Amino acid sequence: GNVISQFIAPLFFGLSEGTLHIIERAAWWLHIVGILVFLNYLYFSKHLHILLAFPNTYYGKLTPKGQFPNNPTVTKEVQLMMDPNADPFAAPTEDENAAEPEKFGASDVQDLTWLNLLNAYTCTECGRCTSECPANLTGKKLSPRKIMMDTRDRLEEVGKNIDANGGNFVDDGKQLLGDYITNEELWACTSCNACVEACPVSIDPLNIIMQMRQYLVMEQSAAPMELNNMMTNIENNGAPWPYNQMDRLKWKDQ
Repeated sequence: GNVISQFIAPLFFGLSEGTLHIIERAAWWLHIVGILVFLNYLYFSKHLHILLAFPNTYYGKLTPKGQFPNNPTVTKEVQLMMDPNADPFAAPTEDENAAEPEKFGASDVQDLTWLNLLNAYTCTECGRCTSECPANLTGKKLSPRKIMMDTRDRLEEVGKNIDANGGNFVDDGKQLLGDYITNEELWACTSCNACVEACPVSIDPLNIIMQMRQYLVMEQSAAPMELNNMMTNIENNGAPWPYNQMDRLKWKDQ
């Protein structure tokens, strides 16, 4: 047990008891000050995950892995469409008239949930998510780790903006989508959930990706041509393929 101390101990031979006591006190205080300095440094470094890993894991999703939440507004519209007793010409209620139109998805950090932002600060940048990402492994631009780091960088930029303007955010002409994360990165994702399962502290990059995808599709109609074709086929044919429902079984005759 004294592999190292047997070489250090001779340095203190011949020193008086008072001198040894001073050295011990100095080393003790140096150790304490070092710990206190590091604790303050935590909040300004990626090592903040040491503290945030606990609440982030506690508030992690308990739903089945890969399950996506339904949009309440879209769900309501679909239910009205499927309800034979619903009046399609009914006037909207006063609350519906007064409310601002809901924004679908997320284009900036203000649109993300507090848990998404906690995820961003909890990230330790270990890269396990990116190393497991099939899109990244096949040379695509997507990196789940970069998604989290970009979210954190944008959040810090927005925070500085608010501090500099007396507690109010002043539009800086930038947003998370486009200035930090590109459409190419978002559409490279296969939503396989590998990044979520690989993270040791329950960070969910996929949730942020899906929210920004939703914004692109439902707010900007900026989906890739393949996706637009698929959704058109579903709307017209009830299936993602460009065939009439009456022709579905013709493949068996070929």
